[in-house]
Amino acid sequence: TMLIIASSIFLNVIFSNVCVAFAPVSYLNKGQTISLRSKPGNQDEKIVPKERKDNKAMSFLRRKGLVGLTKDFTNAIGIDEGEGGKNGPDGKFRKSKEAYQNCVKSGIIDNFSQSFPVTSSGFEWSGFSDRVIGGVSTGSIVREVVNDRACNVLRGEVSLENNGGFIQMAVDLADLSTSSKFVDVSGYDGIELEVFHGGESDIESFNIHLKTPDCISFSAYRCSFELPKDTWKTIRLPWSEFKGYDVEVNFDPSKLRRVAIVAIGKEMKVSLAVSSV
Repeated sequence: TMLIIASSIFLNVIFSNVCVAFAPVSYLNKGQTISLRSKPGNQDEKIVPKERKDNKAMSFLRRKGLVGLTKDFTNAIGIDEGEGGKNGPDGKFRKSKEAYQNCVKSGIIDNFSQSFPVTSSGFEWSGFSDRVIGGVSTGSIVREVVNDRACNVLRGEVSLENNGGFIQMAVDLADLSTSSKFVDVSGYDGIELEVFHGGESDIESFNIHLKTPDCISFSAYRCSFELPKDTWKTIRLPWSEFKGYDVEVNFDPSKLRRVAIVAIGKEMKVSLAVSSV
């Protein structure tokens, strides 16, 4: 089995049980009008275009916080590091703990059933950029519908100026049953995502960064993957593929506290959708 992450980017936590996806965004046309059609007897019938019906569905999803919300982290205070196990907004649960899925038992980090930015496992998506170290990269996380899939989209621009070079969206994990600030995913073989690259390049490279309590500051366990443009891909990364960056010990899947999806290391315009993790 494998641990999976999902986002429009869905997040599912492991290979055999869950999967993650990124998708492209589809937009509804604005300015739709109701047309009139004459009927026998001089009676007019209002014809409501399909787009109008779609608008009602989208309005419902927006009211529920499932699409249309954005977190701009261009000037966010934080680094590629942080206290694990942040629960919902401001560290507080919007609902009781029982309302959320245990990601260790379900193998799903996020299936996007909760209002943005809260995950189905009770935690919260956050964004980080290189500005904390003087870089000038910009980014945001947007909840959108891409190819009929609700997802998170990491969107922005990576710049190498001032020794910068990354933007990312990340989720901190914790064991809600024990209040531990990490989760034991050693029963899974790795992480799986469904992702969609909608940027400019025909092929683009991205990273997954994992953190345990052994990681401090910018240290992490990293693994890269490539995506062709405008194509949904299932990405499966075994734990054994993650190599330590500025950390000496090997990755311990029994102490996973953060998963991050990262655009790093080269100048690029980013549009990365995740529908399941």
